[in-house]
Amino acid sequence: MATEPRRTEPDLPDPQTFELLIVPEFTDEDGTETADTRGTLRSAVVRATGETGASGYPRYTGDGMEADIDPVSRAVEALLVDGAELDYGLMVRVADHLGG
Repeated sequence: MATEPRRTEPDLPDPQTFELLIVPEFTDEDGTETADTRGTLRSAVVRATGETGASGYPRYTGDGMEADIDPVSRAVEALLVDGAELDYGLMVRVADHLGG
């Protein structure tokens, strides 16, 4: 009796767009990072290019940002802002893009 291969990840479609938020890197008193995005310095809507970046994850571009994003964990594996790496003291947050 033939069985189908077991899948280890859920069958979720890769998101085609994300919103990236550049925020100051804050830490709480205990040294842990906060998830505060109220001080967003810049945002960009990035769209899937259909290419794979050097990190092995899908490449997303838009509004001056280019990022390799793991669509499952939403971790940004590589990021360029206007062609340069992100400055120290800044971090990127990933949000769902709700617009059209």
